[in-house]
Amino acid sequence: MKPLKFFLTGPPGIGKTTAVLRIVDVLRGRGLSVGGMVTEEVRRGGRRVGFRVIDVASGRSGYLAVANEPGEPRVGRYHVRLGEFEDVGVRALLRAIDSYEVVVCDEIGPMELYSSRFVETVEKLLSLTKPLVGTVHYRARHPLVLEIKRRFQENIYRLTLENRGRVPMLVAERIIRGLGLA
Repeated sequence: MKPLKFFLTGPPGIGKTTAVLRIVDVLRGRGLSVGGMVTEEVRRGGRRVGFRVIDVASGRSGYLAVANEPGEPRVGRYHVRLGEFEDVGVRALLRAIDSYEVVVCDEIGPMELYSSRFVETVEKLLSLTKPLVGTVHYRARHPLVLEIKRRFQENIYRLTLENRGRVPMLVAERIIRGLGLA
């Protein structure tokens, strides 16, 4: 059986998180339990001021990063709040490993990869047979991202304006078939 590990990539703003949430909706509609985390932009007055991490099972959220805030680590103008990210995001992933049929991990990118707990958790996810839907930053050169791109290249979808409406259903259908539910 081929691993049920699927990854979306593409430039910022192309709709990766929206696609992941559509996949979650389709899978839940088929009776599957889905856990894990997604990230979303936080905007005020039309300007991006940070990124929030959300536990897709509980709805619990916290900040991944905040603009123009002092502290390390930094990605551009953003201070990555490692403690808050790990408390919400990594905890959601670990709970999903133990308690849900499918895991989502949006995003495996430069901010998240500052967390060694996150890296260890994603490595664990990659070694399990449990289905995983993730997003990978399209330019990240971190060893974990390079490993994902090498090991799962046939299951990586680059989102474009033309395909972003179709890809979520395609991925959801591949998971449903792979679990023997179709």
